[in-house]
Amino acid sequence: MKGPELKQLRIDLGEAIDRSLTTADMARLCGLPPGEGVATILKWEVRGPSGPAGELLRILAMASDRHPILESFNVFYRFDIDEKDRPARMAEFRRMMQKEVLRRLE
Repeated sequence: MKGPELKQLRIDLGEAIDRSLTTADMARLCGLPPGEGVATILKWEVRGPSGPAGELLRILAMASDRHPILESFNVFYRFDIDEKDRPARMAEFRRMMQKEVLRRLE
């Protein structure tokens, strides 16, 4: 994930949970300390996040319809899930991810 993609992710996640996210909110999502976390997010919005934070953000991005469900999480195309049930299952997964984003912001 690059810096501009992180900026777009902030917008996309905000739309997914129906509220705009600040850099402080993004820092909270990543588990960064309140003071220096904002400065870190601002740096990442230029260079992009690295390491575990980048992976965490890729996972949380699945809360938004604009980001694909990662292959490692995509269990909706298994043989035992009827094709007509897949869209509803995917929508439920996105709702669960949205709840996780909101939980991390509490």
